[in-house]
Amino acid sequence: MASIFYLTQIQFDFGAVRELAAECSRVGIARPLVVTDVGVRAAGVLQKALDALKDLPVAVFDQTPSNPTEAAVRAARAVWQAHGADGIVAVGGGSSIDLAKGLAILATHPGELKTYATIEGGSAKITGAVAPIVAVPTTAGTGSEVARGAIVIVDDHRKLGFHSWHLLPKAAICDPELTLGLPAGLTAATGMDAIAHCMETFMAAAFNPPADGIALDGLERGWAHIESATRNGRDREARRQMMAASMQGAMAFQKGLGCVHSLSHSLGGVNPKLHHGTLNAMFLPAVVRFNATAESVRADKRLERMARAMGLGSAGDIPQAIADMNARLGLPGGLAAMGVEPGWAERVVDGALADHCHKTNPRLASADDYRELLASSM
Repeated sequence: MASIFYLTQIQFDFGAVRELAAECSRVGIARPLVVTDVGVRAAGVLQKALDALKDLPVAVFDQTPSNPTEAAVRAARAVWQAHGADGIVAVGGGSSIDLAKGLAILATHPGELKTYATIEGGSAKITGAVAPIVAVPTTAGTGSEVARGAIVIVDDHRKLGFHSWHLLPKAAICDPELTLGLPAGLTAATGMDAIAHCMETFMAAAFNPPADGIALDGLERGWAHIESATRNGRDREARRQMMAASMQGAMAFQKGLGCVHSLSHSLGGVNPKLHHGTLNAMFLPAVVRFNATAESVRADKRLERMARAMGLGSAGDIPQAIADMNARLGLPGGLAAMGVEPGWAERVVDGALADHCHKTNPRLASADDYRELLASSM
């Protein structure tokens, strides 16, 4: 039986951040803790959010690492407790929003964070007691502002997923204006993250026609505009379209993701300095080739439909088109160029097999399959 759920309240427009105080009021947040990072503060984006919060009593935690950790969640919890906060405003990319979700759990639930991880059977332990979140994305990549999941590196160094409809932000404020100053490299990497979400969730086998439609439309938008957004960061239309593609990818991935994310999550746990979106871009060509023989992919002509959305001549053109796009965007030519070492392979494979995205790939990967996917992405 298919289970299909939608969604949160979204404010989407240039200047939408000005609605932040009203959205906090609507969801019952009177003493917000703002979760962000030093880059967002330095870029002046945090101040725009603080200005929009007007006279609300606010505390700020700005020490979100590029890959959020349980230690950082605990540090944010200390600020939460000292402020007497009653809700969270996440201002930043996927890392800040995911850390906010980890905090929403740990501030209101007992025990270690890993207790609530999906692969530990923890989803059912996450209750409606979680702290309310208003999410303000400053990148167009993860779409975490409209997603029920978060990825956090726990104390034993595993990069784990946390999933519950209780973690869905109560409000999402998608203001493309906040992304106008995003550097080209980060625009490219986060943009390919959004495209990977749209493609991988569209290939997933679960029956969810609304998610399929959203993913395919998001892919078309993202593929058509990522180069313009990267080359000219002040292109407002390109920024608007990329934020839409990011949001749509996350709306759709309730269907499930697959081997791209199994490998990215695992490799990001081995080396937390590696950027998640860039890893997704590196793995995507090999995984598309791997999935081409999956029964559900063939039966529904999924690669052909993606090729049309990308303006390509045939399904077989997709992997090379992705590699070519990565090159035009200035992304690395493979994992080796990112500093990934062959000796990490077995740890990466073990982590991928245990990842929550492993079983929703349309073709179940074996350990040998993961080794080959890793090798061909180097």
